[in-house]
Amino acid sequence: MTATALIIDDEPDIRELIAMTLTRMGLDHHSAANLEEARHLLSVYEFDVCLTDMRLPDGNGVEFVRYIQSVNPKLPVAVITAHGNMEAAVEAMKNGAYDFVSKPVDITQLRQLVIQAVTLNSDDAKKSASNDSRHQADSTSSFDGFNKHEAIAHLSTNLHELSGRGTVPSDTANSKELLAINGKKLVGSSKPMRSLREMIAKVARTNAPVWITGESGTGKELIAKLIHDNSPRRNNAFVAINCGAIPSELMESELFGHLKGSFTGANADKAGLFQLADSGTLFLDEVAELPLHMQVKLLRAIQERSIRPVGGSSELPVDARILSASHKDLADEVDAARFRHDLYYRLNVISLHSPSLRDRSEDIPELCKSIMERLSVQANNNTVIKISDDALDAMANYHFPGNVRELENLLERSIALVDGDTITANDLQLHVQNNTQQSTTKHSSVKQTKSGSQKDDETSRLIAALNKTRWNRKAAAEDLGLTYRQLRYRIQQLGIDENKD
Repeated sequence: MTATALIIDDEPDIRELIAMTLTRMGLDHHSAANLEEARHLLSVYEFDVCLTDMRLPDGNGVEFVRYIQSVNPKLPVAVITAHGNMEAAVEAMKNGAYDFVSKPVDITQLRQLVIQAVTLNSDDAKKSASNDSRHQADSTSSFDGFNKHEAIAHLSTNLHELSGRGTVPSDTANSKELLAINGKKLVGSSKPMRSLREMIAKVARTNAPVWITGESGTGKELIAKLIHDNSPRRNNAFVAINCGAIPSELMESELFGHLKGSFTGANADKAGLFQLADSGTLFLDEVAELPLHMQVKLLRAIQERSIRPVGGSSELPVDARILSASHKDLADEVDAARFRHDLYYRLNVISLHSPSLRDRSEDIPELCKSIMERLSVQANNNTVIKISDDALDAMANYHFPGNVRELENLLERSIALVDGDTITANDLQLHVQNNTQQSTTKHSSVKQTKSGSQKDDETSRLIAALNKTRWNRKAAAEDLGLTYRQLRYRIQQLGIDENKD
């Protein structure tokens, strides 16, 4: 009972080469020369990984990837593309392909890809076996309790030893995965956060580059780390770099490394971040800050999966998954000729958006609880600091241009200045920030007002909505596009009472 691969290619030599490689790795395999044969094999056998050529006599690899997604979405599919045809590879990954390999097939790259794909299936098999064991005993008694799920895990372990740098997950890693996906690290129960967690779980199953968008302070690096922690690469390095914090003249050395004597001050060989992230994940934060000459070199490194250290004469193969982020709109940067279109196309295979705090203000109480607990542990403080309802109301109506990072700083400052054991709205001093940010709150769900006419307009709008719903505040809040807490806060601030008409 070994893991089984499906090989699809109309060239017999390619099929034979891949089959020999997989056999030496201990995998079983079935081969097909076209998509019709492949569909038949899928209906007969259970596969753990699929390798398909892009161009086939009766269709193309992208069509087959879509078909696999409809009939067996958990089967990892890697496409085989012509050398340099990155557009086809990107298109396949956008449609759900796990990864790609270029012709002529690099055996080392192929082996590593298969190891990761089988590991991914091993994770799913372990979960399925765990769920099955809760309901019924295994009926395959002829194997004395050694079933297919255990066989896949056993194969993954052997591949790990074979490669010397495998990605077999441990029980601890699986526990971390459940904690992360269930929201223990990515705090919030709002609809945007639930959608974000679902996307993280999906993209973690692939090797496709992920582009993370969102304002500063929304947790883009945390999202990248969660993608890594829930991927087959989790046991290898996660390396992050802020591209805006490194001087442009040092960026090439930071990313690709350098050899001793290659420039003044290079007193020893140094490995670059691509090498440190080999078999793991490289997160490029604020990638829009890269100068154009480095964008060219980064594009080549991603496409060729190899790097050349500064002062080196040959390229070194690397296998690092690329995640990137920026608070800037890269499409605007491309239009302004500050960012290369081909690099943007290569980085933006899958896009994730990190929501701003004002778009999920209902998560503020949960976030406050999590942050307060962490700050208490860090300060070794046994006193439990509480947050009053009026303070939560004030935060629910504050713009938070710095998002979760600003919320953390706000609570840390309030804890230091509070008299007693309860943080009130006055302790937050949000009125100071509101006065300075009055002109920049165009995205806020409830704008601060100064003039009497503006206050009267706001009062009239709220009263009209309340009268319409017969003073059902929850219904009125929904009609106004506010949360119930926000509406209650505005009613208090404007002095509205039920007898007012």
